[in-house]
Amino acid sequence: MAATSTPPIHPMPFTRLELAVFAVREGALQVLLARRAEAPHAGRWALPGGVLRVDLDASLEAAAQRVATERLGAPLPLLRQLCAVGGPQRDPRAPWALSVVYRGLVPADAPDFSAGKRIEALAWRSVDEAIAAPLAFDHATLVDKAVRAMRADIDVLDLPFGCLPEAFTLGELQSFCEHVLGHPLDKSSFRRRLSDRDLLVPVEGSSG
Repeated sequence: MAATSTPPIHPMPFTRLELAVFAVREGALQVLLARRAEAPHAGRWALPGGVLRVDLDASLEAAAQRVATERLGAPLPLLRQLCAVGGPQRDPRAPWALSVVYRGLVPADAPDFSAGKRIEALAWRSVDEAIAAPLAFDHATLVDKAVRAMRADIDVLDLPFGCLPEAFTLGELQSFCEHVLGHPLDKSSFRRRLSDRDLLVPVEGSSG
């Protein structure tokens, strides 16, 4: 009988979840940053995130929500998976590191997040400031990628209605979209595109 060969054991990459959380605040699109409490990059600002736990996380989505709760004090129900990035130079703690990145928009009046495990502080920053800043790891690039994805959504009218009240005016919707996009929209064209897509339900007795 031929000897059976033992399957090779491939080392797993160091795997993290990164959370790119955005809100329209003070008339501009802002991103939530966390100041790291521990090495590497202790004291520097980064996206909040944490390590995948195979003993706790039934899925990537469950891992993202656990990390949100541990780091920010609250789950993030409207997260979308943005991308996965990996390579040998991303994190000095491992020879090869992988990050699965999630993005989400939250309402401006959402409850305040609280700094959790391994985070010294949380702060909202304009996306332009965050992209230009020397964030830890490659997180400035990840912020830029997330912003581009959200703006592409708005361009095709994939609208984040959870960030507005249940009832809102067309003016409020346009203003919100302009803040996300970072530039004004033509009112007539915007409303015509909304009508063509049949995305909204009129509220009786309201206008605007």
